[in-house]
Amino acid sequence: MAMKLRSLLTYVSIFLIGLILTASCTNPAVYIKTTSEEAIATASTGAGETRLGFSAWPGWFPWQVAKEQRIFEANNASVSLKWFDGYLESISTLTAQQIEANSQTLNDTISSVSGGADQVVVLVNDNSTGNDKIIVREGINSIADLKGKKVAAEEGAVDHFLLLLGLKKAGLSQNDLQFVPLETGKAASAFVGGQVDAVAVFAPFTTQALKRPGSKELFSSADFPGAIPDHLVVTRKLVDENPQQVQALVDTWFATLDYMKKNPDQATEIMAKRANVSVAEYNDYARGTTIFTLEDNLKAFQPGNDMSSLMYAASQMTTFLEEVGLAKEKPDLSKLFDDRFIKAYAEREKKT
Repeated sequence: MAMKLRSLLTYVSIFLIGLILTASCTNPAVYIKTTSEEAIATASTGAGETRLGFSAWPGWFPWQVAKEQRIFEANNASVSLKWFDGYLESISTLTAQQIEANSQTLNDTISSVSGGADQVVVLVNDNSTGNDKIIVREGINSIADLKGKKVAAEEGAVDHFLLLLGLKKAGLSQNDLQFVPLETGKAASAFVGGQVDAVAVFAPFTTQALKRPGSKELFSSADFPGAIPDHLVVTRKLVDENPQQVQALVDTWFATLDYMKKNPDQATEIMAKRANVSVAEYNDYARGTTIFTLEDNLKAFQPGNDMSSLMYAASQMTTFLEEVGLAKEKPDLSKLFDDRFIKAYAEREKKT
């Protein structure tokens, strides 16, 4: 399967980009050439276009529907949609401002901001509600059973984060494991091959990992509601200099969700094709991702005292990332979230 790849040493890459700015049986997806070079090579083309990056995650495939059904054009969004086979490349390309917008997780965005990037969350695409999993071999029945075991994950990536959350809940840390840092696809292959005892992976590598006889899910993102929200993130420059295009992106997203609701079969076919999986397989992945409605978005941007609030989630996530060494400096979160675009869309919807 080629549905690929929420990330490749994300935090190391962001640190390196930050330096420049200041002076995941072998899965074939692992070896697919990324398209970040194409995104960079075409950086000077399409004057006035917003370059929007996305990669393989069920909550982001609606952008492909928007492209194929010409929903961008219908909402006055001048967009060059950039597909990335590797999630890392999309993050680092946004951090280097070689694209203006990208779909990515909140913890990766916080890490980017911690490294000096000036980025803004303007929309919630989805929450992971089961597609990120910790999968274990036979005989491991609790998080406590992971102590002393070989556990593979892509270091710094979102499923590494999920693993650390689970360990903390059980009173353990990464030091209690034999942690094996591997790219997500290779981690899944190592687990299937019996080289490690457990693995932290996301769909579709979850399907691959579960092919090991006796393997099972130990816990997933469903056990940590709100811990892995996915967003449309844009550069501060785009917000300041071209807010109408940010609005057009937000309008396009909600128009696409409307299209998907009215044309579910056609939309699913488009997304499954982009993911290079069957419709049935795609539907399985989609169940582990909760797409956010307009109402969900409006609520998420409000202050709160639990993980359903982005502001609260960001503060908790920042503290956690600092504790485990994945954020070197405390980022300024005061300007990270901007809900004016979803609010403007909601006001127009009321009038119609």
